[in-house]
Amino acid sequence: MQRRLKWIAVLSTLGMLLVLLGGALVTKTDSGMGCGRTWPLCNGEFVPTQIDAALAIELAHRLVSGSVGILILLLSVWSWKKIGHIREAKFLSILAFFFLLLQGLIGAAAVKWGQSDFVLALHFGISLISFAAVFLLTLLIFEVDKKFRAEKVIIDNKMKLHIYGIIIYTFFVVYSGALVRHLKASLVCPDWPMCVNGDFGLPANMYQWVQMGHRTAAGFIFIWVLYAAYLAFKEYKSQKVIVWSWFIASILATLQVTSGAFIIVSRLNLIVALAHALFISCLFGVFSYLALLASRSRKNARMIEASNMDDERKITAI
Repeated sequence: MQRRLKWIAVLSTLGMLLVLLGGALVTKTDSGMGCGRTWPLCNGEFVPTQIDAALAIELAHRLVSGSVGILILLLSVWSWKKIGHIREAKFLSILAFFFLLLQGLIGAAAVKWGQSDFVLALHFGISLISFAAVFLLTLLIFEVDKKFRAEKVIIDNKMKLHIYGIIIYTFFVVYSGALVRHLKASLVCPDWPMCVNGDFGLPANMYQWVQMGHRTAAGFIFIWVLYAAYLAFKEYKSQKVIVWSWFIASILATLQVTSGAFIIVSRLNLIVALAHALFISCLFGVFSYLALLASRSRKNARMIEASNMDDERKITAI
């Protein structure tokens, strides 16, 4: 595989992480209107003459997103031509560019006409799907030259249920977290893990419901990931790629929950908040990889079965 394609794939993956973190930074610093109601220009100017912090953050995010969009378009077209024979390649190429374009259009619409917080909360999740597609496409590119080679895994239906269930549920958790940010409800519950002074009572208003709903959902997925990891360590010892994927997922889930708690304790420390966004992005990438392996499982089982039958025929012939 051409070295330049690999570099573009790696840069696109890192670029998508920057897009995700940049979007989180825009939301957390309330810089969405840094360029006013104009898009793609900034305050109606190609080169802004009056620059403040909000404008710099919003403009930087637009420039990074645009540059990464060009990279991903190039990656998608090139991958289609070079590894289009791989079952997942064309689908991932379309998925990567489509969802990056979709999140850009939603962002532009929010600037031009405004959007409800419930719609804006979808923005991060849509970018997350694009990141996952780019990440998987990068793995496929390295897999072709055997620079990265996954084992021929066989995953049973029980583990598949956990993998597919967790990745779908993670999107819901991501949406609830984004909604907390857009509703500015991060500190409506100033204590952790309970809302106020360790009180186990029900939330008092919609904002507390959103905040505590997100905490509860995040806690549940943390337990679910640890349980699925336990099953992997117990039942998939011979398939190291599964064991290591769930091990990494367990670490990222722990960091995710811990950083979420520190956001409250630190009273919205920006570095902690961005780390929180980074951990969930990487975690979603791992889940997406597990889903890819699960989708290949049946094909791998048929190949192994056919290989075993060939071996039996050879032994019988001897």
